Amino acid sequence: MTRKLRVRQAQTVLPFGVGAVLDVQGESFVAAGIEAWPYKGKTPIPSERLATRLGVTGFFAAPHTLNDRYDKVEQPGAPYVRFPGWLFCGACRAMVRFLREDERPGEPPVCTACAAAPRLTPMRFVRICADGHLEDVDWWYWAHSQLSPEVRASCPEADDAWKAHRLSFLVADRASGLEALSVRCGASHESCKDGEAERDLLDILGPQGGSCSGRNPWQHWQERASCGQQVHVVQRTAGNVYYPSVYSALDIPESAEQPQADQDPAAAVRGHDYWDHLLGALGKPRAEALRDMIKEDTEASDELIDQLIVEATGEPAPLAAIKPATAKLDLSRDEWNAFAARQIPEPSKDFSARRTSLGLEGETEEPWATLASLVDGVVLADRLREVRALTGFRRHAPTGTLVPSDTSGRLRWLPAVEVYGEGIVLSLDERRLTDWESDPQVRAHVAAIRTDLDDSFRKEQLDETTGAELSPRFVLLHTLAHLLIRQLSFDSGYTTSSLRERVYGRPEFGQRGVLIYTAAGDAEGTLGGLVRQGEAPHFAETLIRMLEAGAWCSADPLCAEHTGQGFGNLNRAACHACTLLPETSCQTGNTLLDRALVVGSATVPGYFSDVLTASREAAAATALG
Repeated sequence: MTRKLRVRQAQTVLPFGVGAVLDVQGESFVAAGIEAWPYKGKTPIPSERLATRLGVTGFFAAPHTLNDRYDKVEQPGAPYVRFPGWLFCGACRAMVRFLREDERPGEPPVCTACAAAPRLTPMRFVRICADGHLEDVDWWYWAHSQLSPEVRASCPEADDAWKAHRLSFLVADRASGLEALSVRCGASHESCKDGEAERDLLDILGPQGGSCSGRNPWQHWQERASCGQQVHVVQRTAGNVYYPSVYSALDIPESAEQPQADQDPAAAVRGHDYWDHLLGALGKPRAEALRDMIKEDTEASDELIDQLIVEATGEPAPLAAIKPATAKLDLSRDEWNAFAARQIPEPSKDFSARRTSLGLEGETEEPWATLASLVDGVVLADRLREVRALTGFRRHAPTGTLVPSDTSGRLRWLPAVEVYGEGIVLSLDERRLTDWESDPQVRAHVAAIRTDLDDSFRKEQLDETTGAELSPRFVLLHTLAHLLIRQLSFDSGYTTSSLRERVYGRPEFGQRGVLIYTAAGDAEGTLGGLVRQGEAPHFAETLIRMLEAGAWCSADPLCAEHTGQGFGNLNRAACHACTLLPETSCQTGNTLLDRALVVGSATVPGYFSDVLTASREAAAATALG
């Protein structure tokens, strides 16, 4: 009975990267840390910007191999270790602690006590902790946990409980659920009435007593750390067993053109007609109005204006406090600068893009004329290269301790994969977007979302994408990206899970667009269908259909009027029926979404409300002849 366990190279970062539990062909494994990867055969993955952002020397992909190294020791693939170590036989119900010396390459574990030698099945439950450790449940202790310490000590297997040979995993006929499952120790106990110890699994899930081993299954016992965290028993396939930390960057050549956001904004502020008036009005009520007008005309950030006030007066800024600059490189900045440049960077083997439009120039009919006034332009990326790197993982909760991909702490590189695809960049008109953002209803609406974000434990994580302060344009663009992906999945031939988003919605960098792209590794690659949908006149029609679909949800009016739903109440009018996507497609884990900002509602104007109204009126006029 031979079998081959295969893990594609792209899967060694996500979803089966370091620390992930892999179920395949009835067996269960966990991916070992990169310190266990073979020395030779790794493929270098160049990405200078991403390496600078993560502070590493470079990236490597797992060696190409048909079989993982665990299945055949001589193969050079990424290693996976059998976990959990406790298995049971579905025929005789005996439990077996399967050790590494029991492994036979190419052969699954089988029950040696049964004549038919059926395959052994991995136990369903494991233990995790908030420090990222993973281990087997102590099944011997669980079977004896309701007995006194003296009776437990009388068990003949008490000294070698970690590989007890008399355990059985039983199923009761007259019960259901976890209460029907139990673990029994068949060894004779001197003080036990029935001579055996047994306990059902009714209370197995959740926090349990006992100490954490301080290690993961691929680590040696000598590598364990002292861990004082509470251990939790969960199913081995539960969502909280593995929270990967993945960063990605597009390989885009730098544009020779100076970024629009960097075109000397300080000089623009100092040369503004109201600059001297602002300096003379500091501390007075009209100063804020003057400041807002300068910001609107120059697109300068509050931080820059504060800094210039300090330089001009020598005194601390009286309005917004100056925020310390972050040392982390923002990966979206160079990407947006390349797409927004008047001259797109020259094509290369990893990047090829061209600027186009909706094809609505000179259009006077509705809703096309209104749509053309709200959209600034379209860039079609015929070829994109994306590098995805796994920095580590967490367990039990997204706020748990980050366990690095290199659990030994000796390496300066990270595991990564490179994928190729295509994409569409849609940018909105800056003037119309700024006017919409300045609407008091819009600002108040987004301020409520910002309050929920400030109270969320994910704020620090989401700040890397949204910037220090959540802006109305980010929520608008993020929701627009989700609606567009859902619509494009019908038109382009790609599934929603194979389309991804990059939201460029940080006003301090002059960003005002979204990139919808496909980069599905060795599964789909570049087929051309997505770029085809971005060409005129297809894309304008797609946008109209997207708005019509986004204006309606089967959960309305509950969804449309919601004041807080989803994870941490970070969504408003957004649910699975209208907006949410597979989480592999979303930068923020399906949070910070609100289609009311796109199509409008009774309480807030949508950026595309006029387009939707014009579309409905045109449709009604056509129906009436």
